Amino acid sequence: MRNSRQPLRTLALLLSSAAILFLSCAKVSDNEDRMQWWRQARLGMFIHWGLYAVPAGEWNGETRHAEWIRHTAQIPLQTYEKFADRFNPEKFDADEWVRLAKEAGMKYIVITTKHHDGFCLFDSKYTDFDIMSTPFKRDIMKEIADACHKQGMRLGWYYSIMDWRHPDYLPRRAWEKDRSAEGADFDRYVQYMKNQLRELLTHYGDVDILWFDGEWESTWNREYGRDLYMYVRSLQPDIIVNNRVGAGRSGMEGFTKGDEYAGDFGTPEQHIPATGLPGVDWETCMTMNNHWGYNRNDHDWKSATDLLRKLADIASKGGNFLLNVGPTAEGLIPQPSVERLQAMGRWMKVNGEAIYGAKASPFKSLPWGRCTQKAGPDGTILYLHVFEWPADGRLVLSGIYNEPVKAWLLADAEKRSLRTSRREDAIVIDVPAAAPDSINSVVALHIKGRPDVNDPPEFRTEFDSFIDELEVVLDSDRENVAIRYTLDGSEPTGESPLFKKSIRLKETTLVSARCFRDGRPVSGVVQHTFTKVAPQPAVQSETAAPGLNYAYYEGDWDSLPDFRALSPKKKGVVKNFDFSMRDQLDYFGVVYTGLIRIPKSDVYAFYTDSDDGSRLLIDDRPVVENDGLHGMREKKGVIALEEGLHAIRVEFFEKTGGDGLEVSIRSRSLQKQPIDEKILYHQ
Repeated sequence: MRNSRQPLRTLALLLSSAAILFLSCAKVSDNEDRMQWWRQARLGMFIHWGLYAVPAGEWNGETRHAEWIRHTAQIPLQTYEKFADRFNPEKFDADEWVRLAKEAGMKYIVITTKHHDGFCLFDSKYTDFDIMSTPFKRDIMKEIADACHKQGMRLGWYYSIMDWRHPDYLPRRAWEKDRSAEGADFDRYVQYMKNQLRELLTHYGDVDILWFDGEWESTWNREYGRDLYMYVRSLQPDIIVNNRVGAGRSGMEGFTKGDEYAGDFGTPEQHIPATGLPGVDWETCMTMNNHWGYNRNDHDWKSATDLLRKLADIASKGGNFLLNVGPTAEGLIPQPSVERLQAMGRWMKVNGEAIYGAKASPFKSLPWGRCTQKAGPDGTILYLHVFEWPADGRLVLSGIYNEPVKAWLLADAEKRSLRTSRREDAIVIDVPAAAPDSINSVVALHIKGRPDVNDPPEFRTEFDSFIDELEVVLDSDRENVAIRYTLDGSEPTGESPLFKKSIRLKETTLVSARCFRDGRPVSGVVQHTFTKVAPQPAVQSETAAPGLNYAYYEGDWDSLPDFRALSPKKKGVVKNFDFSMRDQLDYFGVVYTGLIRIPKSDVYAFYTDSDDGSRLLIDDRPVVENDGLHGMREKKGVIALEEGLHAIRVEFFEKTGGDGLEVSIRSRSLQKQPIDEKILYHQ
């Protein structure tokens, strides 16, 4: 059936190519122009709302569900559809929602037009499973769009590629035994999506963002993603599209690997990348409690302090913060969400200057908080977000050479100057005894020129433990600096040894290092302890045979269970870490046990890249902990091992969605690589 539609698909791709050429030539669609407002905004509101608000997270006595309830509770389609008869949000007020977002300091709203359950909050002529089939019978998206346009709020549509209801969407849920996939045509479903997206992008005026999700199943691919991206841009050339339109996203960190990236910005989910996503635009989306959709029993709310410091952290790394609310079936945003939004709004009214349009910090880390910056015609303003107010009244900004012009508190409407002075590599600002804000007090520092920052040198040595000896390497990304070091824990001076190529260690040592220029320190001090360790002894085996033992389990878990306390459904032997033994696509776990042959006594790094959770043990010692629900995410651990055989145990579980497990190894003499089945054995 799919082959019969190939000519139409070829024509669509040709039209898409024409759209690419048009968009590349259209100045209005230039990426810099389109992204400018988004980079200024920094803070937005995410809204997850739909039929799942009716059960409010509860089903058959369980209270852990939310927007995924049809899947996680395995509710039959005909039963789930009846929620539409009960969805009547008479207290919904689009103007009030937008006003609340504006008062919180948010500059854009992204709302679910259709989530994975397939229900549409807009009036669509391509389905009867929409808002017009409910007692409410009002186009919610029209009211949201009108309110946003009236109040000057940027508008974004969330749209799920995955659809658990549409007869042509594939694959089916593994537990849906009563829904045959016979006759389903995924290309026909793609056309359905395009039809609905045309409605969303032609019936509601200007739309600023298209936020896709649910792209991780095997039916979606790079070709579909690029074609859909261009289709959306052909309807509204200035629109911004997230990277989930493409395929290959790297877990919940949310950034597509390699050249499979399609879209305008990355989307880390429930996570702030340690160093941001350098070189690209990105946005962390996050819940206020543990669920996206409304769950009446979830009272685990993040504090306003936590949310505001997360906002500063994200802005200091060059990202945006898309903060979620999950309204009730009545149409109300939960009061705890309202209270936190109001607290954020109060802080933003005083300190928003340090967030809106601010760029990433020139400092890699600061002991007391975060930094954002803005360039000006006569220098740069550094916004110092102080989480830990200095008890001695002296805020120290280390590793900066610029001359200070003026410092002041954003909380001071009169902008009275704070005294500044220099101490070696640091600018010292005298601040009041009490912090203006217990959450985050912002000190503005005007400096001459662009930031001339010297971060401490970095250790480039792969491992911080060793068996016999270790070469420690130091480096700095600044020119015209010398690195001096000590090995006794003292602070390096201009007389300390000069680092050249490497430092050879034969015993456990605390290495301290600092950058110098013209004999004077120009950075803070960095320290690290490198530890000499004894390798884990090898084990003996006379009966080892190729392959790994496996024990296969079935169950519904949110984290790794205690497999030792469970009874496996079956056991056997596999060549490597594969799922060839599984009986279902979701809700299963596997424990692999056996031996691994280590070629040389050394320190080894082991990695698991898994969806969902995994754990790796060597000789019954935990090495890699990669637990929890997520997409493919890599974690590593390090252990010193003697040449020979060692016991290996890998635990894995899969809940829903995509699945995968990759187990890799690396040492100083061995490049990182998947563990070869030739070095795996079982007894």
